[in-house]
Amino acid sequence: MPSEPMAYTLVASNGGSRVDMSTQELRNSLQKGSDEVKIETLRAIIVSTLNGTPHPSLLMPIIQYVLPSKNKKLKKMLHFYWEVSPRLDSNGKLKQEMILVCNAIRNDLQHPNEYIRGSTLRFLQKVREPELLEPLIPTVRQCLEHRHSYVRKNAVFCIYTIYQHNEQLLSDAPEIIEEFLANESDATCKRNAFIMLSHTAPERAVAYLESVISQVSLFDELTQMAIIELIRRDARSDSSRRAMYIEAVSELLASTSHAVKYEAALTLAGLTQNAAAARAVAAALIELASKASDNNVKLIVLDRLAALRTRHDHVLDSLVTDLLRVLSSPDMDVRKKVLDMALEMISVRSIEEVVLVLKKELAKTATPGQDAAAQYRQVLIQTLHACAVRFPEIASDMVGELMSFLGDANNPSAVDVISFVRELVERFPTLREDILARLTNSFPEFKSGKVYRGALWIVGDYCTSVASISTVMQQLRKVIGELPILAVEQRQLEQTERQNSEEDTSSAATDSGATTRHTTRVRADGTYATETAFTADPADSRQSTRPPLRSLLLFGDFYTAAVLAATLVKLVLRFVALSADQVAKNTLRAEAMLIMTSIIRVGHSQFVATPIDEDSEERIMACLQTLGRLPTSPAEASEAAQAFLEDSRSAFARVLEREKRGRATPKEHRAVVTQAHELLNFRQLGASAQDDDIDLEDELGRATGAGASTRDDFISKLQRVVQLTGFSDPVYAEAYVDVHQFDIMLDILVVNQTDETLQNLSIDIATLGDLKLVERPSSYTLAPYSYQSIKATIKVSSTETGIIFSNVVYEGATGTGTAGSGDSRCVVFNDIHIDIMDYIAPSHVTETQFRTMWTEFEWENKVNVSTGITSLHQFLQHILKSTNMACLTPEASLAGECGFLSANLAARSMFGEDALANLSIEQLEDGTIQGHVRIRSKTQGIALSLGDKITTGMCIC
Repeated sequence: MPSEPMAYTLVASNGGSRVDMSTQELRNSLQKGSDEVKIETLRAIIVSTLNGTPHPSLLMPIIQYVLPSKNKKLKKMLHFYWEVSPRLDSNGKLKQEMILVCNAIRNDLQHPNEYIRGSTLRFLQKVREPELLEPLIPTVRQCLEHRHSYVRKNAVFCIYTIYQHNEQLLSDAPEIIEEFLANESDATCKRNAFIMLSHTAPERAVAYLESVISQVSLFDELTQMAIIELIRRDARSDSSRRAMYIEAVSELLASTSHAVKYEAALTLAGLTQNAAAARAVAAALIELASKASDNNVKLIVLDRLAALRTRHDHVLDSLVTDLLRVLSSPDMDVRKKVLDMALEMISVRSIEEVVLVLKKELAKTATPGQDAAAQYRQVLIQTLHACAVRFPEIASDMVGELMSFLGDANNPSAVDVISFVRELVERFPTLREDILARLTNSFPEFKSGKVYRGALWIVGDYCTSVASISTVMQQLRKVIGELPILAVEQRQLEQTERQNSEEDTSSAATDSGATTRHTTRVRADGTYATETAFTADPADSRQSTRPPLRSLLLFGDFYTAAVLAATLVKLVLRFVALSADQVAKNTLRAEAMLIMTSIIRVGHSQFVATPIDEDSEERIMACLQTLGRLPTSPAEASEAAQAFLEDSRSAFARVLEREKRGRATPKEHRAVVTQAHELLNFRQLGASAQDDDIDLEDELGRATGAGASTRDDFISKLQRVVQLTGFSDPVYAEAYVDVHQFDIMLDILVVNQTDETLQNLSIDIATLGDLKLVERPSSYTLAPYSYQSIKATIKVSSTETGIIFSNVVYEGATGTGTAGSGDSRCVVFNDIHIDIMDYIAPSHVTETQFRTMWTEFEWENKVNVSTGITSLHQFLQHILKSTNMACLTPEASLAGECGFLSANLAARSMFGEDALANLSIEQLEDGTIQGHVRIRSKTQGIALSLGDKITTGMCIC
């Protein structure tokens, strides 16, 4: 069967034109219509032909009534018609009518108007029939000498395509173009000629390049791009001219064209492994990333820079400050990528300069009310945190400046800072005293409950002197206020009622000039907690005098109250162990018990926005009982000291040590381990691949089937074959479904199982979901017992389970044996279901990012667990395999068997859609597992699709 015709041009029908006219109507329009009518008629014929309804009987009317016209638009449309109309008869020979067409084309090639000549030459580039091209060769060669450059440049490419597909017609084309190149003065014509020589006669192109190598930097952009392409291909096979090529490409790094600079940088990186050249390439890429206006270009250039850095480790580290200039881009993806790369390139020599730049960037984000600035500030704080962990010598310089953000109204930034401070206190004992002093003095500035919880844990575990404990208690009295809380609040309420009896008692809290923000957060175990942030409004004339920590307690943040109770127990236990003053011991213990008692009492009163929860009350009561039994039970006091003072801190130290081991994981380098009994690889003695995009080891692995990626091998292709019809159907069909990034390629094999010739066989495809058919497949004629491969492309726009419906329609033979009599038949195909797992990859996010996205995502799908698996960990692995998600919960947290398991999962689609899941299951006494999986995402499609995948996986197991 002949191969599928290639489409060169897309012609769209006008909104007001008809494409369903009969052949006679089209003939009349061509015969009697004006030029404008003929253009629209010819457009309708072209669109109809492309849609599978050709009009072969209109060939002669078109030649008779359209071909003689001098209208330029009509001639252009006529060229489109010659592209799509069949030029061969049923025997594969050129139609007799095309002789008239050939004569008209020769006249157009000799036309005095340069546009008509050039347009005709462009049309001839798409013609492949030698019978049609042979009479036109002399005229095409004459066009090389035309006075206008438009004709000459199209003549060069016309000769190129003729020589490429029909070399016997123009065997001396390289010599002609070489002579033309030597005498030509127009830049575009010279570039076209050079491209032709590069592909047809590389040795002639190289000889010309050697003659003009000193002038490469003076050429135009298109010619320089062609030269770079030739250098890249020629350097693979010949290394004698590499020094000349390196010099020429190095000059092109200074080009003002971004495209030339980019290609020159990649080519130079492939030509040499010299450290100086690598730094020059990196400098060019950094300059390109900083000057490019398109964010996609910036990301591509940064990816190339990252690949270059992996091959030249530590060679490019000196350019880290130059790389930070790219932070001027407002796009967050670009900034994050730059900061990630900068973290890997930082050295002892550059750390001070990098920190200085990051501090300046941090100061620029001080503008309030901008979400982008707040997000950027959070990323900068995380980067400074990583710098301090790697280089302890600069930690003391950063901690003071970062702690100024603890009172930031932007909760994520303040939380990152308190996490940073907590890690510094544990890792660097020399900074501990100074950090504790600054942290204690900053207590009145805090606005977030989570910041208070982190600060309270720090002072409770690391205040180891009597003086520091006394200072902390003094600051706690300021932020809690006068005790007992309930009595004070009752007294203030009565005073307010006496001053203004018209005010409602419920307005006492809202008129305090304070605003609060309640946020639901998910804990590490999958449970929920309400996080409250308190912000005082300085513009309110009746600004509240209520202390900040008390405000959080009254607004219902009793999780912070539980942490405060545990901190008070730690401070009292340590003070009891250090001090010899019995009166001071009893006073401190009584004050701590009074604070906890006040919290519990006010938690059940009318002054709180939300009553105290059972978990917080139970924790505070346990702390209260611990302090109450402290003097009477020395053994219990020793156990309490062990639990409060040592176990908590040692657990945090183990967490930091595990994180440190994770950060110390060696970078992804290709480990080369050669055993003594292995064969020698003599390919190392030959020419190495100098192209930046080619890896010989990877290519060899693919060729031998030993590569890491075996997706496209024969076995995997068989697994992707979908049977569309039955074996007894007159037309058997099966489809190979290939998912390639954002496209789905359908390769449908259609087999004629009858002894009849099937005419006008076409496949109709319809989609369900975010799938779109790119182009309707063409019609075919199938001989008896023959087959045809039909390809179709479908665009995918989101991660959602899609369904493809299709059927085949054809015209068979009648009982008399005459084919094509209008006997239309149809065979409905089976549905093709698109697996969303082809678009989902595991994603690793931090705990803070997980909780933030979990709160923001609005679509949730809850799937109840029903499975035959009896092991909790085995079921978790089964879910990870079914959904292709990553487990974010550390292995240490999942170790052991307690009858309950909770884990957080995350994945990201190739469309940038994040999907989160929380698995909460328990094992009953009879061994069965029950629980649920909660899936959250920003879009509904991925949440429902993942839920269906989990349900299907549970049914299979």
